[in-house]
Amino acid sequence: MPVRIGIPRYLSYFSFYPLWKTFFEELGADVITSPPTNQQILNAGVAEAVNDACIPIKLYHGHIMEIKDQVDMLFVPRLVKLRKLGTETFCPKFLALPDLLRATIKNLPELLDTRVDLTKGRFELFHIARDIGERFGASLTTITRAYYLACRALRRYNRLLRNGMLANDALEYMETGCKKSQQVDRDALSIAVIGYPYLVYDPYANMDIVKKLNESGARVHTVEMLTPRQLLREAKKMPKQMFWYYSNRAMHGAYHYLGRKRVDGIIHISAFICGPDAMLGRFMEIEAKEWGHMPFMTLSIDEETGSGGVDTRLEAFVDMLKRRGGQK
Repeated sequence: MPVRIGIPRYLSYFSFYPLWKTFFEELGADVITSPPTNQQILNAGVAEAVNDACIPIKLYHGHIMEIKDQVDMLFVPRLVKLRKLGTETFCPKFLALPDLLRATIKNLPELLDTRVDLTKGRFELFHIARDIGERFGASLTTITRAYYLACRALRRYNRLLRNGMLANDALEYMETGCKKSQQVDRDALSIAVIGYPYLVYDPYANMDIVKKLNESGARVHTVEMLTPRQLLREAKKMPKQMFWYYSNRAMHGAYHYLGRKRVDGIIHISAFICGPDAMLGRFMEIEAKEWGHMPFMTLSIDEETGSGGVDTRLEAFVDMLKRRGGQK
């Protein structure tokens, strides 16, 4: 019977799911993913996580609770560094995520808490894949093939994102081959929605902000639609890089959209009580004023699920952009 590997549908899921899914399946494992975020998952996460945790960590706990009894092993990688950029690393709660889960949730299956630090060398990702594969008893040939196919799946996913697809649509397209049609007026507003991927792409957590903007007739742009080269080019505009990987990516994306005037406004989706996110939002606001007074708004989300206030602010923001002449 194949080993059942659980991958929660949150946090790094939106960045690397095709890579790990393909790799584990090629090793012969069954990959089980938690369902999209819902009220039950949110309630479970709030109940299990420590009180002062940010909403993303609470939601991750909820996704773990949803699948922990259905799998033999949970894949919770300990993300440390992905690139050499200043002192950049991941948020402390990312670094300690496996330990946090073990301390708060009872009766967990085995956690595969692989340490990921890609700054160790050019072939570090393959070394990580080899170590995982050996735990499954796979041969070097099988591991190498699984690694190659996994990297190819991730490249394909990233190409879809850079061609303008949103993460959930790209993942669905890779699974089913069905592509959602998006018909947007050429003269429609262009709005950059910037934030950590797990805030931008989880429709339940952010109250479906992207869908609401599309329904208002706006084109949505995200950081994931930019290439690594474009983001690194923008990194030079920062006198000092921030400490956190996702924060830097978001700030570099903001510089791209600010500097090229390709959007009519920017919306920053922030997590309540997230320290790095609060700092990021303030930096974006300052830069938006200095780079030609770009219309900017921060929407902070927490475990409250009422969408009335968010809807009102979105409608007012879009209406303001139209009055400024963003839409012909």
